[in-house]
Amino acid sequence: MADLGFRVSLSWVLIGLCILGFFFGPKVFAAGAEKDEGDNHKALGKDNSTQKDYDQVRPQPQGASGSVSGTGYGEGQRFELCDTDLSAVLAPPYGNISKMICTPIWNTFLLRYFQREDHVMTIVLSAVYTTGWVGIGFSNSGMMVGSSCMVGWFNKKGHPRIKQYYLEGYHSSQVIPDKGKLELVKHVPPVVALHGAMIYLAFQVKFPARLSRQPIILAFGSRYPNLYHLKRHDDKTALWFDFSQASAVNIASTDKRDHGILAIIGWGLILPVGAIVARYLRHKDPLWFYLHAGIQLVGFIIGLAAVLVGIQLYNRIDADIPAHKGIGIFVLVLSILQVLAFFLRPNKDSKIRIYWNWYHHWSGRMALFFGALNVVLGIHYGEAKNDWKIGYGFLVGIILVAVIVLEALACLRRSRKPSLPSSSFQMNPI
Repeated sequence: MADLGFRVSLSWVLIGLCILGFFFGPKVFAAGAEKDEGDNHKALGKDNSTQKDYDQVRPQPQGASGSVSGTGYGEGQRFELCDTDLSAVLAPPYGNISKMICTPIWNTFLLRYFQREDHVMTIVLSAVYTTGWVGIGFSNSGMMVGSSCMVGWFNKKGHPRIKQYYLEGYHSSQVIPDKGKLELVKHVPPVVALHGAMIYLAFQVKFPARLSRQPIILAFGSRYPNLYHLKRHDDKTALWFDFSQASAVNIASTDKRDHGILAIIGWGLILPVGAIVARYLRHKDPLWFYLHAGIQLVGFIIGLAAVLVGIQLYNRIDADIPAHKGIGIFVLVLSILQVLAFFLRPNKDSKIRIYWNWYHHWSGRMALFFGALNVVLGIHYGEAKNDWKIGYGFLVGIILVAVIVLEALACLRRSRKPSLPSSSFQMNPI
């Protein structure tokens, strides 16, 4: 980047990015981050899924020997056979398993279901249970926000509770009890039962059409709901479940991971490094220019790949995240303008060179700032685990320290540079 007399120092731009990550970031990242027992901030907002990238779930035939595998809720986990007799546990129609498809689905969760011709589905969800709540949700997009869930638990007095919830947002106040888009069959009320170490949630839902491939959400929390307000979940997963084949696959987890990694490497590492080279290696002419151009080209290619993977992910899960999408498009346009600036660069003695400098500097700074902002938003909306937040914060911290050190060295170098006396005071040698 060319040098301007009134320029805003790159170090201040990067310091601003660090402040964004460490001060604004924790507020955005708060989804699922609180550990307060009296927590009134989040009910469902953090993805701690322990599933592999693409976990295939196959049907368990009735009467066959099998078990629910997974981490469960802790030590002493129990396994349940699909042919367990539920007639003594659940009243009809839930206790009749002869027509139900049974499949282990996630951790110790076991799903039984049967679809009738009138699109009424009988669902029995079971899992290892100690305390807290267990839930299953139906979503159009695979995201928690906008989903309708059936949640069951036994309170501290041992009384059974089961309710439908609608997730309007991540805050507990936005998880609304007795509200949702599931059309429960009125003459067959939902029930929750406890048998041994297993909890059973049973309900009937009428869908507008026969279900085939449907996004579902599974979650559990170890803390009891307070006045029907759910506490934050301990773990959850989102799956595409094919009710016609009893198979499931983790929703777009690989695309999510690849999109995040590419964005952090491109916009969080390589492009800031290229900007640092342009500012602090200007005394190594023309090396700084070729390094700057080469590094930024690599960063642009990786950032473009992140955008393409993001578009694929966006279409796959039918997401509704206008802020992340809009900023991503804006940053992509700015990065394309930066690439064009390389080919449209006027000569140093051109009268319009100063305007090109303004355009190149400010569009680059805006691209870096909004790129970092979008990484923060992506980590938030992707419901990433803490290692993503810590990793990106660590990266921003390293860049900040590097900028501070380089800025100090540059100031020291400028202060030691000898200034030539004015020609009006020079004397001719004898």
